Amino acid sequence: MRDTHPLDIAGGLLLTAAAGYVDAVGFLRLDGLYTSFMSGNSTQFAVSLSQAGHPVAWEIGLLFVSFLAGGFCGSLVSLQVPGRWGPAAVLAVEAALLVVALSLALSPAQSPVAPLLAAAMGAQNAALRRSAGFRPGVTFVTGTLFSLSHTLAQAATRLGPALGWVPDACTWLALVGGAVAGGLAYRGYGLESLVAPAVGVGLVLALAVGRAVRVEAA
Repeated sequence: MRDTHPLDIAGGLLLTAAAGYVDAVGFLRLDGLYTSFMSGNSTQFAVSLSQAGHPVAWEIGLLFVSFLAGGFCGSLVSLQVPGRWGPAAVLAVEAALLVVALSLALSPAQSPVAPLLAAAMGAQNAALRRSAGFRPGVTFVTGTLFSLSHTLAQAATRLGPALGWVPDACTWLALVGGAVAGGLAYRGYGLESLVAPAVGVGLVLALAVGRAVRVEAA
């Protein structure tokens, strides 16, 4: 992690917390479905297909399509805007999706916001690239938990850095902490609680823009 810029670490952990927050809101809103945890949705999709009438398969399918579309758009922007401005451009896409979702949530029409949240989470995965084995800002942590167990084993046997497990632990804690905050906020404020992740992503976007400007000016 030593080659990862401190702003990438801080911003990545904040994005991971935002992903946990959004996933918790989506989980409560959708009665057990996820807006970023597509592994869980995949299992539920398969179970739904095995039941008569496929009760929620179409709803999960819509989340898949939305997540893929967001990931595609985020990756496309990242590829078309390479270098220092790439992360900022992708974060702008994610922030726009969250703002639109929040606007729909607050409108009298009460339009569905879950597809927009899933698209935002798909885009987020393209925002920050892996650096020195540490990839901040992801919306999934199964691999992170295995990596944590592996780096703990390396530390215990002195075959790896004594603190090599810290980045993975921080990533997991960020997602869980964000999910706890999202669950509590949704129970208290409903979909208005989406203000928090929108502001968080906006803050990371501002940091990314500021860093890109400073690099250009140097």
